[in-house]
Amino acid sequence: MSEELNPFKIAQKQFDEAAEMLGLDNAMRELLRWPRREYKFTIPVRMDDGSTKVFHGYRVQYNDARGPNKGGLRWHPEETIDTVRALAAWMTWKTAVVDIPLGGGKGGVTCDPKKLSDGEKERLARGWVRMIARELGEHRDVPAPDVYTTPQIMAWMMDEFEAIVGRSHPAVITGKPLPLGGSQGRNDATARGGVYTVREACKVLNVDPHGTYAVQGFGNAGQYAALLHNEVLGGGRLVAVSDTSGGIHVQDGMDPQDIVDHKLKTGKVTGFPGSKSISNEELLELDVNVLYPSALENVIHSRNADNIKARICCELANGPTTPEADDILYRNGVHVIPDFLANAGGVTVSYFEQVQGTYNYYWTLEKIHRDLDDKMTAAYHSVLEMQRDMKVQPRMAAYLVSVARVAEAVKLRGWV
Repeated sequence: MSEELNPFKIAQKQFDEAAEMLGLDNAMRELLRWPRREYKFTIPVRMDDGSTKVFHGYRVQYNDARGPNKGGLRWHPEETIDTVRALAAWMTWKTAVVDIPLGGGKGGVTCDPKKLSDGEKERLARGWVRMIARELGEHRDVPAPDVYTTPQIMAWMMDEFEAIVGRSHPAVITGKPLPLGGSQGRNDATARGGVYTVREACKVLNVDPHGTYAVQGFGNAGQYAALLHNEVLGGGRLVAVSDTSGGIHVQDGMDPQDIVDHKLKTGKVTGFPGSKSISNEELLELDVNVLYPSALENVIHSRNADNIKARICCELANGPTTPEADDILYRNGVHVIPDFLANAGGVTVSYFEQVQGTYNYYWTLEKIHRDLDDKMTAAYHSVLEMQRDMKVQPRMAAYLVSVARVAEAVKLRGWV
């Protein structure tokens, strides 16, 4: 039997297991395993050459029992409705596991942003908002940046929404530039939140926080993880990083800032002075204290899970580990900090931005870091407690915490 790689079917399978353990009734299960609402639409965009190209856009509002929908926008050539559904489901569980009063949403456009000019990106961003504006709002659905979308794209989207409704709405979009109501601390929030959970895991497992670590996927989250690991944990030896160009390995360690500078200068990590070339797959199997999978889905699967030697695996990417691999890692003693806990720092600081924009008062960076640390630390220990009580692997423990919270809200509302 082949391994399931459809992200939404994986999300449903994981939910079904949690629902069974929680003893949810059939009506609750059926409600929570599907999106409440989903939208698919076409966006005509005038291209720079005068032609018109039609793009396919999506927005899924998975569940808003605990609060307004919240979730990013992905622009990717392989974007599908099933990917968006899965990410909206995971966002629902993510906001619940860190106990912020939001639901889960996700959006996207099937496109290759690398082939679009800035003008074409702006027209596409504004076109997406025009198609879904009636569903947006700080008390309804709040988009944010994700794969290949940026603060500038969020700025265009907010401006288009405000033009449609005719008044200021800085909280309708998060991840904006600071001059337009963005929040301090948003750029590194995903990685920072994950590193906070690694710090807690090192304490619990008695793992040396100053030991070796590796980062698979050197985009925004991966670069910040490389930098923040040392800052938050007070030390550490970065021995390997990788991106789409390949991987590099320096057993004696490399300065995180030097490799970030190299990536920004050359556009890739390969070719870093003094490094040995390795593949992404080889990086995953290195013997390190902490591994940060920070790229795309399903990179740890049934065929390589037995070879993962990291003591702690902090999933900054969405869905990097298949369910079959999860069982293998748990059996082998790899402590997985599951994605919708590990990378929840992004949505947590997005929530802080939404709150600041709503009442038009902005917080200091120190307050953002302190409040994020409090949220991530509490969430990690609630999942750890559930794991120990129920004797399950960490991802299932995170599901049990979050699904129970959403189900409670659904029941209190009288939906089922």
